Formats: sequence, structure tokens, C-alpha cells
Amino acid sequence: MPPLLHRFARSLLLPLLALGMLLTSAPGLGAETQASATLSIMNREVVQFRAPLLGASPQQRVARSEQALREAIAHGGKLELSVQATPAGNSILLDNFLLFTLQPEDVDKLSGQTLEALTAETLHRLEQIREENHESRDLKLLLRGLAWVVGESAIYALALWLLLRSRRWLNARLIRAAARQSEHLKIIPGELLQPRRLLDLLGKVLAVPYWGAIALLAYTWLSTVLGQFPYTRAWGERLSDFLIGIVITLGQGILRAIPDLVIAACMFLIAHAVVRILRPFFDRIEAGSEAFSWLDAETVRPTRNIVTGIIWIFALVMAYPYLPGSNSEAFKGVSVLLGLMISLGASSVVGQAASGLILMYTRTLRRGEYVRIGEHEGTIVEMGVFNTRLRTGRGSEITLPNSLIVGHSTTNYSRTVKGKGYVVDTAVTIGYDTPWRQVEAMLIEAAGRTDGIVAKPRPAVFQTALSDFYPEYTLVCQAVPSEPRPRAEVLSELHAHIQDVFNEYGVQIMSPHYLGDPASDKIVPPARWYAAPARQPES
Repeated sequence: MPPLLHRFARSLLLPLLALGMLLTSAPGLGAETQASATLSIMNREVVQFRAPLLGASPQQRVARSEQALREAIAHGGKLELSVQATPAGNSILLDNFLLFTLQPEDVDKLSGQTLEALTAETLHRLEQIREENHESRDLKLLLRGLAWVVGESAIYALALWLLLRSRRWLNARLIRAAARQSEHLKIIPGELLQPRRLLDLLGKVLAVPYWGAIALLAYTWLSTVLGQFPYTRAWGERLSDFLIGIVITLGQGILRAIPDLVIAACMFLIAHAVVRILRPFFDRIEAGSEAFSWLDAETVRPTRNIVTGIIWIFALVMAYPYLPGSNSEAFKGVSVLLGLMISLGASSVVGQAASGLILMYTRTLRRGEYVRIGEHEGTIVEMGVFNTRLRTGRGSEITLPNSLIVGHSTTNYSRTVKGKGYVVDTAVTIGYDTPWRQVEAMLIEAAGRTDGIVAKPRPAVFQTALSDFYPEYTLVCQAVPSEPRPRAEVLSELHAHIQDVFNEYGVQIMSPHYLGDPASDKIVPPARWYAAPARQPES
């Protein structure tokens, strides 16, 4: 096209563009505004069209700009960019080819952007695209980029090889260390923390940073490789910006969270200091050097745990708003889940805990006492917040919920004795034809023969009932075994001696029922005490 004709066409086109702009801006005359569209060249975003121009929608403006760019490149030339101000806006020209026009409606007004700033930014991006387009046509630059890719790939492969070698070396050292210290690694008997299982667990833990390093290397390699070629350079820059953005976001989040973390740490330090201040007080009571009416050596341990728990819970509640992410949806979801779990299980858990505290602070039971709870009888070996364990005389162990103990009557055989031990009692029924004084003497003699029954306080016999056919005698004595023997063993030995003594003196025991006088007394003479298969012990 001759220069004169070209200048004439351009001078005619620009006023027409301005007129069309004025028409579209008039109310009711322009086309209906459509969604914005982005012009991208060589994977780079150039500009975003936010409004129609001359009846063309933003999408049509993008298509026309791409067509004008292809025509300008096909025409050849220096591909110089220029800007020409028009009534409609700023027109972008490439070698006198009109690419597109930026109008005030294309400006992002929310960010405070101006048309001049948008034009300068668009020219900068087009300049970068022009240089990359020139680079894509230069074989020498492409070969140099390919050489860089080969070198970076070699470095990446070497880094992977070093990571693999270091992982194998570290695993080998762990295996040798586990072989040397295998006896020290048996923390818990059984299959839970055997050396081999602990080694497998360490290997899995070390695999996490290993695969993380591989992923980071692969990400870096890919972004670098894409950045070596003009057409994919925008993708590589986006990958790098994304990674850098994550690091910056994490760093900024950590920096913003430091003041709140300091406040939360101060609250936890105050709670720790309060617990340490109270520790000597509880230690003195536990050692027996001090005592209070409401707190003694037996209740000091649960009291210490309760007070410590309350202090730490209070510190956690106070520090919770300052913890990072406390206002996030994840924390809210966890809070709702915990609240639901506590509300569902609180009825039984709180009831058990309250019953345990009642037993501890009312001193109804104590460790080492021999008691009878409902149908269960034994020595208390442990009192917990939720349950109590009894060891019976038959060698079994019974776990009772504390709520069950509170709801049943309890017989304590150890509370009324003097010093250590417990009460042993048993009942027999003897006929009215036997003098009661003789029966009392025989029961006391049987108690004296029993190992573990003490002479002081002296065993006592009580006539607890005068039935139709026989009176009922109850022997009550105190047992302090030299060895920790169960009450059942002492009671069994006492019953055996009662039978022997009554047989020696020719008195028959009328239990369980009396129907009539037999033809002869129902006793076992000493000569028949060791009838087969029983054997007389060697003297």
C-alpha cells in the first residue's frame, strides 16, 4: 500500500473508531455488555478486555487482535510497537498495523488503575513477547536452550542418584545400629515394638523427606526446563512464581503468627510455673509431713492430677484464640466433632469419674483393705477414677465400675481392726444339748490354731440367734498374716480347725438342717481323720 494511501486510510479509520466509541457509550445505543475476555500470545496474558468496542464483544476483540497480529507478522518489517491517542482511547500499533484499542472501560477501577498505566503495562508485555518471538526464530538460541536442558537434566539425575545412595547408606547404618542394640530396643514385650518393627517404622519416617526432596527437585527441574524455550517460558515462570508464592505465604503466615504464639507460650509458661509452685505442697502431704482434714496422703495424688488438669485446661482455653488457625474452618470442624463426642459419651464417663471422686474423698475404700461389695469379696489393689480392682482369695481379679460401688452396700473388713489386717468371721450351729461355754471355748481354740489370726485382740464368740433346734454361734477374730495370704486361705484353715476341734471333743455340728436326734453322734474320730486317699503329715 502506498504511504500516502496508508496515511489516508489511518486518518479516516481513527475518527470512525472514535465515533463508534461514542455511539456504544450512549445509553440505549450500544450493544449489551458481555463478559470480559483475555488476550494471550505465546501463553502470556497481554491484556483483558472488559467492555465491547464498536459493537464488538470482548471475545470478538480478542479474535480480531490475534488476526491483526498474524497479519502484521506475515507482512514482515521491524515489528516496532507504538501508541496513538484517540478519542476512543489508546491504540496499539505494530508497524502501523492496528492491533487493538484500549478504552477507559478496560481499566480495573477497583485497583485504582489508570488508562496510561494499563497502556504502559500492555506495551511492556508486548515487548517481551516480541523478543521471545525473535528468540524462537533464532536457531542458535534454541540450541543453547536445548544444551541447558541437557545439562540441567544431568544435574537432576545426579541429585536423584545422590539421594538414593544417601538413603541406602542411612538405612544400612540403622540396620547395623539395630543389630548392635537389639536388646535395648525391646521396649515393650510382645510384637508391638520389636527391633525389626521399629526399624521398619524409622524407614517409613525417613521416606517422607526423601520423596519430598524428589518432588521438590522434579518441580524445580520442570520449571527450569520450561523456562529455556520462548513458547513454554510463561509456564515455567508460573510454576516458579507458584512455588515462591507458597514459600512467601508460609513465611508471612509464620511471621504474623509469632506475636500470637508468644502470647500463647506465655500462658502455658504461667500454667507450668503455677504447677511447679504447687508441687512442693502436694509432695509434703504425700510424704506424710503435713495433712489436712480434706486432704491426706491417700487423696493427694488424685487431687494433684485434678488441680494440674484444671490449670492446663484453663491455660489451653485462654491460649486457644492465639493459636494459628484457631479461626479456620478446620478448627471449627474439630471443635464441633469433639463437642459431639463429649456430649454423646459424657453421661457415662462423667458419672464414672464423679463416682470415683466420691469414693476417694469420702474415704469409703482404701487400697489394701479387704472388702465385700455386693457379691464380690477381695482386697483392693487399685482405685482409679473410673473403676476399682479387687483381688479375690481364689486368685482372680475383678474390675468394678465406681458407679456400681457407689450404688451397692459395702462391707469393710479392714476398717475396724487395730493396725494392719482384717476381720475374719464364721458361723456354726450347735444343738442346745451342748453347753454354750464349751462351744465358745472350742471356737476360740480353733482360732488359736489358725496361722495368721492374732491373739490380741482376743477372738470373740457371739450367739447371734436362738433358732428352734439350735443356737447360732459367730466367731469374730482379727487376721494379720505373716505373709500376704488372701482372706479365703485364712478362712479355709479356720474352718478346718473348727471341724478338728469339734471332732476331738465329740461335738457334732448341726448345720445345715436339724430334723431329729440321730442314733449316734455324727462326728469323725481322730483315727479316721486321714482316711484314704488323705495322708497324715510327717511330724
